Amino acid sequence: MLMMCLPTRHIVRRKRTEAHTRNLTIPCHYKAKEALVLLLDVGPSMHGVLQEVKNICSTLVHKKLVYNRSDEVGIVLFGTKETCNELAKELGGYKHVTVAHDIKVVDEGTSQALQNLPAGSVPGDFLDAIVVGLDMVIRKFGNTKGKRRLCLITSAQHPLRDPPEGTKEDQVDTIADQMKRHDIKMECIVFREPGVHHDAVMEENDRLLYQFRNRSVVKVVQVDSPTSLLGALKTRNVLPVTVFRGDLEMSSNFKIKVWVYKKTAEEKFPTLKKYSDKAPPSDKFASHEVKVDYEYKSVVEPDKVVPPDQRIKGYLYGPQVVPISSAEWEAVKFKPEKGVKLLGFTDRSSILRHHFMKDVCLFIPEPGNTKATLAVSAIARAMHQMNKVAIVRCVWRQGQGNVTFGVLTPNVSSVNNVQDSFYFNVLPFAEDIREFQFRSFSSLPSSSQPTEEQQEAADNLVKMLDLAPPGREVLKPEFTPNPMLERFYSYLDLKAKQPDANVPALERCLRRITEPDPDVIDQQMPLIQNLGKAFELKENPKKKKARTQDRLAYTAGDQAKPVAEPSIEKDGVLGVLHPPTENIGQIRDLNPVQDFEAMLAKRSSSTWVQKAIEEMQKYTTALLENSREGDNYQKPLECFAALRKACIIEQEPEEFNQFLTKTYERLKGDVANFFQLLSSKNISLISKEEAPDSDVTEEMARSFYLKQEAASQ
Repeated sequence: MLMMCLPTRHIVRRKRTEAHTRNLTIPCHYKAKEALVLLLDVGPSMHGVLQEVKNICSTLVHKKLVYNRSDEVGIVLFGTKETCNELAKELGGYKHVTVAHDIKVVDEGTSQALQNLPAGSVPGDFLDAIVVGLDMVIRKFGNTKGKRRLCLITSAQHPLRDPPEGTKEDQVDTIADQMKRHDIKMECIVFREPGVHHDAVMEENDRLLYQFRNRSVVKVVQVDSPTSLLGALKTRNVLPVTVFRGDLEMSSNFKIKVWVYKKTAEEKFPTLKKYSDKAPPSDKFASHEVKVDYEYKSVVEPDKVVPPDQRIKGYLYGPQVVPISSAEWEAVKFKPEKGVKLLGFTDRSSILRHHFMKDVCLFIPEPGNTKATLAVSAIARAMHQMNKVAIVRCVWRQGQGNVTFGVLTPNVSSVNNVQDSFYFNVLPFAEDIREFQFRSFSSLPSSSQPTEEQQEAADNLVKMLDLAPPGREVLKPEFTPNPMLERFYSYLDLKAKQPDANVPALERCLRRITEPDPDVIDQQMPLIQNLGKAFELKENPKKKKARTQDRLAYTAGDQAKPVAEPSIEKDGVLGVLHPPTENIGQIRDLNPVQDFEAMLAKRSSSTWVQKAIEEMQKYTTALLENSREGDNYQKPLECFAALRKACIIEQEPEEFNQFLTKTYERLKGDVANFFQLLSSKNISLISKEEAPDSDVTEEMARSFYLKQEAASQ
């Protein structure tokens, strides 16, 4: 896309300027924030998962440091040998409850308090811990409004002390009333290993926790593995925002008022912004942000800046540039009406699960609308009984440029205070589906078809990989965190403390997610061994192309035969000798691209990628300097392609762009044909569309060689 100025319609050039900005807004401490108190059980029953508790709480603090730096966090430990809390000092009791960190804005001290979790020696009382945490919040904030939250992590396996007056149920009601009065919510994560016998104490504790839930102040989650514990705590609370509010049109005379929320959403990596070091160190209010401004100048008058009212977007149509104004775009733009319309019903089996796209949405009846609630419930239960789904056409906003087609699946609730609803999944259009047709084994000769023993071994292997066998589900989605994000935040915290630190080894808790379960492997080892016995593995030697020296090495008087490559007989299989690859760290003439890729894959330190790129640049430059009139152009062409691909993957676009620009300026007179070859292969600058860190637009990359040639002329 080109920018054009009116009325002359000359192509304009864009200039970018950068400057640091000062932050003169209200400090973050006065913005809307959340206060969170972690209530952590460190008693004997939790010693086996204390590391996981540290990890999930540390990740929560790391995310708050990135997303919500004004949030406040407090830490209360119960099950400790000592006692340290305000209620114990003033009223007595509340033993073995320790305030490890007061409610403060998250900082390094919060993270340090979590790293020093002690292993308690006394069974903890979670009701005492809840009261201490509730008292901390009330003392800190009083009756002021705001987001207040408690998070309880316990095994709930030990008896609770009897209250001085009344029963434990009465005490739970009193605590719940206080939480409602001060608008304080609580999450409770109960960890119990599989095989633990549920006695009367556990049943009583569960009943008390569910009594909290029935009072609508607590969300209770039970997990049975350290991996599930790692993902049970939601480190970020995203406020639900409606995607759509309006009518679900079943027909022209039948409409239901519904609200649509997002049920699931992809959690992405945080946006890493550029940092400016041009602000003076003494400026405490500098935000160090990079501000980008663009100036558009005409080619005819390079010193004159074209104002916005004289610019218009232009689009290439062959060699011509066609200007199209915003008014013309608005005139031809497709503008569907906002609404959700039913197209029809179909069997659930006719909608394939793997065709679902994007995020899942939840259709609920309009809150407080009794007629809408009854209508949604009746339709959802009828669809569930008949095993049907509904196909709908959705336009979420007025003026939206696209239409979404999807399927409504009934969600019949089994809880009295939860309404029936629909799940919505986006369906693909015909051009969105990529059907891959694989050749059937039946078309192969009988010698290449698998035997019954091989087919059975392969089927058993596939069944072994099932994460949801009957009666057990491994890595439940709602309790399994994203290992890449967990590792990213952990490494981000490490880099903030130690800028030169290398990537540490994978932690034990994340290794359980990314690596196969050792218990499952041990149980299924006979199946794996049967698979190895059923299939005979043979080495398939690679056929090397004959080199120029080999093709020219003929013996006088004999027929033209290339010299055979050396070979070796090993284990009855004929293989080709290859040069040793132990000396990783340099690029050699035999196979420079493979040497370069091996250097990238090594990653023994944080500087290894940069070293590999520099070595490849030196080698490619030497090849070009020694090339004359097309001699040996194929090898530097492959090196350029490999270097460009690696710089895109490693997010180093500036390295390649600077290298290509400098090489072209220095050698364009000697190897002009080579750069014409690069242009024909579309090997040009890396644009923003390929790497976000690049400063080159797609048009600049496309016209790089043309502009360089015009400038030289």
